[in-house]
Amino acid sequence: MADLPHKPVFLVDAYSDPIVVRVEGRASFQNSGCLRDFVSEMLRQGRKRFILDFKTCASMDSTFLGVLAGAALEMRKSAPEGSFVVARAGARNLELMRNLGLHRLLTIDAGDAPVSYQNCDTALVCKRQSEVESARLVLEAHENLVAADEANRSKFQDVLAYLRNRVEKPPS
Repeated sequence: MADLPHKPVFLVDAYSDPIVVRVEGRASFQNSGCLRDFVSEMLRQGRKRFILDFKTCASMDSTFLGVLAGAALEMRKSAPEGSFVVARAGARNLELMRNLGLHRLLTIDAGDAPVSYQNCDTALVCKRQSEVESARLVLEAHENLVAADEANRSKFQDVLAYLRNRVEKPPS
């Protein structure tokens, strides 16, 4: 495999079952859109089983976690229901997921999933977003966190109010 770029990236094996996504570096509002778009496309194609490998994930922000929550909520609507498995997350990342209630939506792997991470070598490419498109993504992600756990409303109420105002009244 070629040297990995130093910037954060999602590496995927879209041909495996389940689909494997490796999170490399920092997962944030800056790169969550491409993961959301990829998962949406896979769901559209009827692919509903995912494993996310967090072994080399340096950190995550609430927007990324909201994108995960949205994907998991969307999969719950499908019949049969899809699955989102979190593997090799590490203590800090698991703590972040639990603090926002995502452990109730995602399956946390205890290390026994028979998965090969060898073929995760296709990097997702994030398309450039306008400031308003980026604000919409962040708003949607935080609304997903509230849908995942109502206790998150108080944590993100100021962010939600700011983003709703930003999205509804874009600059002229």
